[in-house]
Amino acid sequence: MKKVLITLDYNPNSEKVVNMGYELAKLMNAEVCLFHVLAEVRYYGMQYEPFMGYEGYAFPVDFKIQEEFVKVAQDYLDKTKVHLKGENISTHLAEGDTAQKILDYAEEWNADLIVMGAHHHGALEKLFLGTVASSILEQTKIPVYMVPTGK
Repeated sequence: MKKVLITLDYNPNSEKVVNMGYELAKLMNAEVCLFHVLAEVRYYGMQYEPFMGYEGYAFPVDFKIQEEFVKVAQDYLDKTKVHLKGENISTHLAEGDTAQKILDYAEEWNADLIVMGAHHHGALEKLFLGTVASSILEQTKIPVYMVPTGK
């Protein structure tokens, strides 16, 4: 195994995921990519004609907000890379459906291992939304190293 994809979100427990994933990668002398997915925020600023009595947003929309989200996310990845103080570390930022983007990039980058956190969600949230981790596990052909991040 020579390529380890470490997925990050904004959960403070991501530090545990990054540290454990990086330690594993060092043991394997593997290249690391720190990976984050931005949800598609462009839809939040959409302006529509009134329909079904709905007048749309009553506040001005800053169309540069997407650029700001990208800058913040890239800064997060860059600071995480500095935190690790290592070599053979790259970063990649994607936008869209989190599980699908992880699966797509892991395949594109030829990852040998995906490292991700296993956040604890309530039963109702799992029922209606599922989890990124379960989606990845159901669809991937690449081994996954799950780091438990709950209490």
